[in-house]
Amino acid sequence: MKKTLKIVGGIFICMILLLATLRATGFEPRDCANAASWSCRAPGLWLKGELVTTPVNDWSFTDKIQTIKVQTQTPFLLPHSVSIWCAVYKDNLYVTSYRGRLWVEDVIRDPHVRLKIGGQIYERKLSLVSDSDEKAAVLQAKWQKYPQWKVPSVSAATVFRVLPE
Repeated sequence: MKKTLKIVGGIFICMILLLATLRATGFEPRDCANAASWSCRAPGLWLKGELVTTPVNDWSFTDKIQTIKVQTQTPFLLPHSVSIWCAVYKDNLYVTSYRGRLWVEDVIRDPHVRLKIGGQIYERKLSLVSDSDEKAAVLQAKWQKYPQWKVPSVSAATVFRVLPE
């Protein structure tokens, strides 16, 4: 019994040390020019940066930024962060997905996210867009920013609007 308790205790302490190390380093997803690489598509954990607390009325500054990072909360009490593309439509920031992604399921369950844009962190809430006209306009804006992107059908796309603080 004592031996089992020591083994379980050792594993628990190792897990705590591992989580503390990952928390300290952040373990963010990578930004890469070649998104086809597996290491560029691998998710991360915590996002680190300077927290922005002022409201943002115009997100057009993101037009010059290729990728942003979004951190969601998993049901396992660990964050899940990915690098994604974004688009601005009528001064609002949007993120989209057209395949079943874990981060999308996380957002649907809990819409509170952390966005990392440049070196800055924005704590925001995402709202699922259901209006097909708004979705189509966002997809068009995203295609204009990323002409190499294959635009999905409006019905296949999942679109989220970043809500004001």
